[in-house]
Amino acid sequence: MGTTPANPLNNGDIAWVLTSAALVLAMTAPGLAFFYGGMVRRKNINSILMQCFMCLAIVSVLWVVVGYSLAFGPGAPGFLKGLIGGFNWAMLKNVSMSAPDPYAPTIPHQAYMIFQLMFAVITPALAIGSFAERVKFSGWVWWTVLWLLIVYCPVAHMVWSHDGIEGQWGVLDFAGGTVVHMNAGIAGLASCLYLGKRIGTNKPGMHNVPFVMLGASLLWFGWFGFNAGSAVSAGALATSAFVVTNTATAAAAISWVVMEWVFAGAPTIVGACSGAVAGLVAITPASGFVDAGGSLWIGFLVSVFCYCMVAFVKPKFGYDDTLDAFGVHYIGGLWGALATGLFAVKAVNSAGSGVFDGNPGQFLTQAKGCLLTTVYTFIMTLVICFIVDKVLGGFRATPEDEAIGIDLSQHHERAYTILD
Repeated sequence: MGTTPANPLNNGDIAWVLTSAALVLAMTAPGLAFFYGGMVRRKNINSILMQCFMCLAIVSVLWVVVGYSLAFGPGAPGFLKGLIGGFNWAMLKNVSMSAPDPYAPTIPHQAYMIFQLMFAVITPALAIGSFAERVKFSGWVWWTVLWLLIVYCPVAHMVWSHDGIEGQWGVLDFAGGTVVHMNAGIAGLASCLYLGKRIGTNKPGMHNVPFVMLGASLLWFGWFGFNAGSAVSAGALATSAFVVTNTATAAAAISWVVMEWVFAGAPTIVGACSGAVAGLVAITPASGFVDAGGSLWIGFLVSVFCYCMVAFVKPKFGYDDTLDAFGVHYIGGLWGALATGLFAVKAVNSAGSGVFDGNPGQFLTQAKGCLLTTVYTFIMTLVICFIVDKVLGGFRATPEDEAIGIDLSQHHERAYTILD
């Protein structure tokens, strides 16, 4: 009699990946929604909550219909090969709920799909932080749809798919330093430059510091699914990613508070939260490749870079990156991606090593991947802004609507009885 082949699926891995997907979902709504919502003016808080919440809904549908196929499916033919996937997995055709996943053989294909969905959800939501308080809701919807399909899916394919061009170069990105954070940050900068400055920025801004801390804490909590979940198995690599994620985040929170204390005269809870988020961003690409020592360097230094960008560079150049999505996510993601090329060690992950582990070429490989992502995303985002603005009904709210507040003008509701 023949033997029955062993089932490669592992229930522990499945449980961990599905739990991690839920943790990453919570990063967008409520985590990012409260973090960003607390920092805008009170007349605009509902718009932030609405955009983060609807980002979850819109991207969830697009991902099932075509997004996952474009990002992870077999590559498109001809000159597009390595740049974007095809339509073989559209509507989840050939994406099994029981057969092993081609990217993670111990979990079902649909488990990997739903995990990656949550990354696709939070990335355009992060970009909201750069152009908050001045966009029409209809324009934002069009921007999100086009940006997911034209920018996020190709970048995810280039970095993470089997035939992606950056992956073939050997770019290391464990959980999304380039795909998520650099991508969102540079898209936010392009969008805020296209839209121009907000009206009335001389008036009080941040209205609810407890919301900021609540959101940052939820982000820190959910990020363990983001990074440790990217091991797509419940084992040693997930454990290491969990440990270095927490370590880098704590180091970055301390570093930001010290920078703020020295240069601004007092430590603040918003500063501590901003540092923690910067640390989470920076460790993301490196989390599956570096040890605890490397994570400390990544965490301590990222706040130096991001604080200088937010406190000195932005005021000097005058661009209106509302909630510093560019200053924290792009700069933090860039440092994290480059630092992976410095601190990656084979003792953690045999898939890659960096300069300090005897592979000096990895830093240049990381830099090449960062450059491609930056140029592609910046240019294509400007094109999308132009299309939304000139063809699809407009992107920016009118001056009158912006003065009233996006909550009332776009959603006919408000979070508070008395407006500022």
